[in-house]
Amino acid sequence: MWLNLLKNLITRKEAIRFYKSKTQTPANREAETLFSGEGKMNRVFGKSLKIRQVDAGSCNACEWECTALTNPIYDIQRFGIDFVASPRHADVLLVTGPVSRQMELALKKTYLAMPDPKIVITCGDCSNDGGVFRGSYAVTDGVGNVIPVDYHIPGCPPSPTTITRKLLKLMEKI
Repeated sequence: MWLNLLKNLITRKEAIRFYKSKTQTPANREAETLFSGEGKMNRVFGKSLKIRQVDAGSCNACEWECTALTNPIYDIQRFGIDFVASPRHADVLLVTGPVSRQMELALKKTYLAMPDPKIVITCGDCSNDGGVFRGSYAVTDGVGNVIPVDYHIPGCPPSPTTITRKLLKLMEKI
């Protein structure tokens, strides 16, 4: 098998594909992708999803979980999902925290800098409704009071597996 892979690399042929079942053939695999959400996601995002993460005044628990997504254990990049530094390169805005008054303008500017289609995901209970900070004079009680929210990932904080599962489910819906 390794010899075949090496020959393919030398001759620039397509790599060997391993199918999940013996009955699955290349023709069945292509038909399966055409009718699944994968084809639509590929047309919209070009086989990848770029996320701009914004901490809008949280306790940093959700940020730790989002950071864990890129380590070798969870490895979210294998699904084509990656974090970017600029909102101009992002497909999705992932917001954590209850949105402090000082972060309100920065969050609006980040949202406006994103290209269309703009998808906003809140991560954690604080970003949904203010969480433990709800009712404080210093917060806006959730991201929904500042910018429109499309999707929510519940938890305080949500685990990396929950975040990954919800992001993959979102990619299927698109």
